[in-house]
Amino acid sequence: MSSDKVRVAVVGAAGAFGMKHLDGLASIDDAVVTVVSGTRPEPTQAVADRYGVPTAVVGYEAVLERDDVDAVILATPTGLHASQTQAALAAGKHVQVEIPLADSLADAEATLAAAEASSLVAMVGHTRRFNPSHQWVHQRIAAGEFGIQQMDVQTYFFRRTNTNAKGEPRSWTDHLLWHHAAHTVDLFAYQAGRIVQANAIQGPIHPKLGIAMDMSIQLRAEAGAICTLSLSFNNDGPFGTFFRYIGDTGTYIARYDDLVDGREEPIDVSNVAVSMNGIELQDREFVAAIREGREPNSSLRQVIDCYRVLGALEEQLA
Repeated sequence: MSSDKVRVAVVGAAGAFGMKHLDGLASIDDAVVTVVSGTRPEPTQAVADRYGVPTAVVGYEAVLERDDVDAVILATPTGLHASQTQAALAAGKHVQVEIPLADSLADAEATLAAAEASSLVAMVGHTRRFNPSHQWVHQRIAAGEFGIQQMDVQTYFFRRTNTNAKGEPRSWTDHLLWHHAAHTVDLFAYQAGRIVQANAIQGPIHPKLGIAMDMSIQLRAEAGAICTLSLSFNNDGPFGTFFRYIGDTGTYIARYDDLVDGREEPIDVSNVAVSMNGIELQDREFVAAIREGREPNSSLRQVIDCYRVLGALEEQLA
């Protein structure tokens, strides 16, 4: 694709992350959203109207059969990610799937095999690789100016009912291990190197949701750095994930796209990338990889080790 815009369909467009992708894509000159898809016609059409998208459809098959779609972005329930990614590849569409790639190691491996057998761009929305805060740290590591000794990470939500990031009811159940831990497991390997040891414990299983509401994970990288990750759906406080990098030449705390040092002094990351929006930067990488015919950062091949670690942790917890 040398000159024309990449024609993108956003699937699950009316959800919290579907709209985040539509916001990001609106800033990307090399992309145009031609289709939005959802499970209900009214909210899907409302999103199309809001973002000026010409076509709104119900269902996934209605997207894959279209000839005005080069690439799909999947912002759909976790349990559909693997099968929908494989279906996109089979239909000849480039695909970016929201994190996690799958909710089982077997499905993750099968999806990787499908991607490796194709010549299409296939990536997973591991947004932490793209946030300017984490990119700033990554660049210092790559330049030999900073080495991680420990990452201390807190992933906290107050989610005792099945609701999404917009506070709306969910049709599926979220998961601390296969969704939220995936962000940190992949980021730790991206920043510190291959993970060689992983341990996990979890709290009681919620009687209605059927999942653990609290979890603790320990990781060790091949070079010796360690990571301690605490996750909770029970925390009545600030919402989100907070990363403390403890290193040989400093301490840094990342809160989404913002970064401070160990004494809470702000660090300017505005010049790290063309945007301060991690989702937009993720989408820019997807579009650029399609146009340039190359493997993207956060390709299935690059992130599969994360899911292998999660699979091993699931076996421990079982």
